[in-house]
Amino acid sequence: MTKWFINFQSNTMKHPLLRPLAVTVPLVFIVIIALLFINNNNTMAQDWEALRERMVNEQLKSRDIRSKSVLEAMRQVPRHLFVPEHLQRFAYEDRPLPIGLEQTISQPYIVAFMTEQINPKPGMRVLEIGTGSGYQAAVLAELDCEVYTIELLPELAERAKRDLNNANYTNVNVKTGNGFLGWPEHAPFDAIVVTAAPEQIPPRLVEQLKDGGVMILPVGPVHSLQHLKIVTKKGEEISTRRLMPVRFVPMIDRD
Repeated sequence: MTKWFINFQSNTMKHPLLRPLAVTVPLVFIVIIALLFINNNNTMAQDWEALRERMVNEQLKSRDIRSKSVLEAMRQVPRHLFVPEHLQRFAYEDRPLPIGLEQTISQPYIVAFMTEQINPKPGMRVLEIGTGSGYQAAVLAELDCEVYTIELLPELAERAKRDLNNANYTNVNVKTGNGFLGWPEHAPFDAIVVTAAPEQIPPRLVEQLKDGGVMILPVGPVHSLQHLKIVTKKGEEISTRRLMPVRFVPMIDRD
């Protein structure tokens, strides 16, 4: 049987009429495999899209997120690209997820809520403190904001840069640094979003707010109840309003 197969293969390659068939058959298999791969990718893309739609409807709209632009941004940003690969299947669930280095990506509702509170508009200059996964920055970029984001941990900053670029969010400026210092070179900011909890509102961040600007941040001690607060700056007057109890990773003051 083996000898016949070898002879047949040898004769096939020599026969002028059969040679095209011998070359074509492998090509057919390659085309089939490629089509299956493309179809699988399309199916996965449709699945992610369906999960995002479900997230928006069940987690955001049902909990009073009303901004159409914020809902659309949450519908468009591929959250699964900003979590570790082994956790991607949980990306659109209503919970935070670990991203390594004792850091987390906030649950979708919190991201949407904090974003809605700053009333984002195209062209707004927004500073984010605590880049983390890069997901919050991606949502702001999807809203056509000019985004500046600071991450304390170099490894997370580099990973966020990579994932933002892979997701085609090129209007985000990422740097490694101490968030308590802000980014004075690009101040003043229309809004500041802080995604880690200081024990007190950082005065330098307040200084870098534009007149009429707002900052949203969790405030409170580590391993205890924190509160999400919104800070508004009008001239020399600074007002603070408490929004809800939360639990965030601590904001570290490190030179």
